[in-house]
Amino acid sequence: MKCLVTGGAGFIGSNLVDRLINDGHDVVVIDNLSTGDINNVNPRASFYERDLTLKNEWLMFRDVDVVFHMACLARVQPSIENPELYHNKNVNGLVNVLEACRKHKVKRIVFSSSSSVYGDAEQVPTNELCSLNPMSPYALHKLIGEQYCKLYSDLYGIESVSLRYFNVYGERQPTEGAYCLVMGIFAGQRLNDEPMTIRGDGEQRRDFTYVGDVVDANIKAATSDKVSHGEVINIGNGDNRSVNQIADLIGGERVTVEAVFEPRETLSYNGKAKFLLDWKPTMRLENWMPKWKKDLGL
Repeated sequence: MKCLVTGGAGFIGSNLVDRLINDGHDVVVIDNLSTGDINNVNPRASFYERDLTLKNEWLMFRDVDVVFHMACLARVQPSIENPELYHNKNVNGLVNVLEACRKHKVKRIVFSSSSSVYGDAEQVPTNELCSLNPMSPYALHKLIGEQYCKLYSDLYGIESVSLRYFNVYGERQPTEGAYCLVMGIFAGQRLNDEPMTIRGDGEQRRDFTYVGDVVDANIKAATSDKVSHGEVINIGNGDNRSVNQIADLIGGERVTVEAVFEPRETLSYNGKAKFLLDWKPTMRLENWMPKWKKDLGL
């Protein structure tokens, strides 16, 4: 199978590329390296440094069987500060990818969406039929992306699956920069001998999902004969931890800072993923954390 991964130099994308290559697939990577790292790119992949918002012939889409669209500007708070930039990268970039898929007759696209489309979920655990209430430009752009994928399935016959990730962690997750999540933020602060910053009471809870399980879900979404036309599927661990619990696992001093506008709790219901993809999570955060801390020198 010939696969193209946008954002293949990033955290999740590079893990997917490694798995695809190890499984014997031919892989093309596109990344503009704005947040990705060239050192993450598997040397056995064909790499193109491109900006997806700039229209191009995209000849690297030729003869591709499946596109994994992972390229995006991530994180909620930065999108609130700069919505125009986020719209351009996350919506216009996707439309250009879909157009390349249409032009070069790519069979299927797997889109990386986000649990943020649910907003402050009315029902926990949350399934795919729950109300959608994006609370940031980033979340809205992910929902628009899902709808564009379904539209291209309906109009042009491009098979599409959108995976709603719940707080992905794992190897290569950043410990610094604007796109760093809470676990990486805490680790970076500890490495700099700073206290961990707890926003509000720290009892906000998140469903943390291992990157290897997310990679497995992507591959199953690319090959399953049960999905094809605009399906959306939750990909979460099915349990959650508070921010205070994450700080406990990392260990060290902490300080309370001002809370931000965010959902109180996320928790995935994975019944659809199990039925359509024969997928279930395999990693517990508590089992993974000790090795990560050791590798970081914590």
